[in-house]
Amino acid sequence: MAKQSKGIEVIESSGNVFADLGLDDASELKAKSGLIFEIRRVIEERGLTQAQTAELIGLDQPKVSNLLSGKLTGFSTDRLLRILNALGQDVEITVRIKPATERRDPTIIVGHIASA
Repeated sequence: MAKQSKGIEVIESSGNVFADLGLDDASELKAKSGLIFEIRRVIEERGLTQAQTAELIGLDQPKVSNLLSGKLTGFSTDRLLRILNALGQDVEITVRIKPATERRDPTIIVGHIASA
C-alpha cells in the first residue's frame, strides 16, 4: 500500500525485500539470506577469521569472503545448510499447511533458537 510522507511516496514492504524488488526467486533468496545471516552470526560469535572458517567448512577463503559478502551465486540452500552443520549448528526444518484462507505467497522463515 502506497502512502505519502512529506511528498515522498512510501510503499509498505511485503516482508520480503526480494519480492518487493520483483525478483522471480524471492522466497529462495530470502531463505538463503537468512541462512547466510546465521552463518555470519556463528562466525562472529566464535571470533573466527575467514581463513579459520574456510578450514572448518571446507571452502577456500575467497569463497568464504563471497559468502560473508552476501553473494548468493554458487551457494545452494543445501550447501548453506551443510556449512551451518560444519560450524556445529543443528538445522531444523518445519513444514506447515498454509491455511486456505490466506492469500499470501508461501513463506520460508530462517531463525536462530538460542540453547539453554
